[in-house]
Amino acid sequence: MGAADTIISGTVASGGQRLDKALADASGLSRERVKALLAEGRISLSGKVAAQASVKVAEGTAFEIRVPEAAPAEAVAQDIPLSVVYEDDALIVVDKPAGLVVHPAAGNLDGTLVNALLHHCRGQLSGIGGVARPGIVHRIDKDTSGLLVVAKTDVAHEGLARQFADHSIVRAYKCVTAGVPMPPSGTVRGAIARSSHDRKKMALVEDGRGKHAVTHFRTLAALEGAALVECRLETGRTHQVRVHLASIGHALLGDPVYGRAPSKLRPLLQRLGFHRQALHAAELGFIHPVTGATHHFASPTPVDMRELIVELCAEGHDAKVLAML
Repeated sequence: MGAADTIISGTVASGGQRLDKALADASGLSRERVKALLAEGRISLSGKVAAQASVKVAEGTAFEIRVPEAAPAEAVAQDIPLSVVYEDDALIVVDKPAGLVVHPAAGNLDGTLVNALLHHCRGQLSGIGGVARPGIVHRIDKDTSGLLVVAKTDVAHEGLARQFADHSIVRAYKCVTAGVPMPPSGTVRGAIARSSHDRKKMALVEDGRGKHAVTHFRTLAALEGAALVECRLETGRTHQVRVHLASIGHALLGDPVYGRAPSKLRPLLQRLGFHRQALHAAELGFIHPVTGATHHFASPTPVDMRELIVELCAEGHDAKVLAML
């Protein structure tokens, strides 16, 4: 074992539990991380190397865990400005601007949110799965703005991922649609999968294929040929809001993939230089995976969307609408 190993030792507080659960409770590591360390022979019980995560362990059993120093992330740290809404030792909440890609991928190998977080959180990342990297538990599209929570530790990553999986995370988006939805509020349900005609697009598909998706929407204000709409997500699928609203005939203004702006609004979008989907992740709420505290964050609508909405307001109604942003 390397000289840089961190030693965690102690005794099991409660007997009769699975080893991975007991050691996760005692050490602060996630169960997945404990399982990985067991597989690497880095955990011993009463001086003997342990290997089986499911074995029951007695109360008072002495344990030692040798945690290696987190390996460097493959992505490079880059000094990219971040709007940090909240940060502690376990996680960070950022307000992402439109145009910033979340994760490095083909075509965007750097200049991403992950590159920015590696620089901002240098020395603070305890290792997600043994790698010093930020834990991305959800994403928003490159040209969508708004709130995103990222884990710094294995435990935070596991806890947040569990909340996303059971749909207990609060997520609300503000968007501008082409036309006014009728009825003004409702729920769109429909499985989403990669389009069989265009691999860059997502599409509604028949049940049994794709992932179940639910979006609750309500119209906040009727605009000139458009509407300010709030969407609350019950699930979080790729392009969910964009696909679901397009499916009911009200694609987002500026969306180059799922919609086409009404002809009478094209000159306005061109004049404003508005060339992205009008979508903003405005609210984010969750239970802190370490402290158990309830957190709720709100992000004001960015300038470009505010300008678009003001231009679309009926005369004399702009103050009322802006109060909703």
